[in-house]
Amino acid sequence: MPVIIHRIYIDAPTWLCFDLARNVDIHMETTSETGERAVAGKTEGLMEKGDTVTWEAKHLGVRQRLTAQIVEMERPTMFTDVMVKGAFQSFTHVHKFHEHDNGTMMTDTFSYKSPFGLLGVCADLLFLKRYMRRFIVQRAQELKRIAEEYKTQR
Repeated sequence: MPVIIHRIYIDAPTWLCFDLARNVDIHMETTSETGERAVAGKTEGLMEKGDTVTWEAKHLGVRQRLTAQIVEMERPTMFTDVMVKGAFQSFTHVHKFHEHDNGTMMTDTFSYKSPFGLLGVCADLLFLKRYMRRFIVQRAQELKRIAEEYKTQR
């Protein structure tokens, strides 16, 4: 099972990073490259434990739908979402936020299992893990940009 871990320092308070990361509207803004949009479940505002959202986006040239649920939340330091329906066999995404040098260290831990058995394992090795890492890194960089802009506007 591939695991992607990405850490990024954000010059903004932990509570702000936490709220931005679980905000459906901000999620759509930070994933604009794939045209991700919420089409069912919680479609705007802050997600809470137990909430589900169905995302529609274009990944690897294919329009897909994926439903995720927030299964764990400890405000303002972490939340976990898991896929309940979608293209992966499974995935778990843990979002952690720790105060660090007057800002926040945000850590994404994304573990997934590809569908299609051996064919899925080959896809991971050839392109999927690299694609997913790039997606997570780009989203984190956009979240950082938004949080730091918000901080300077206050």
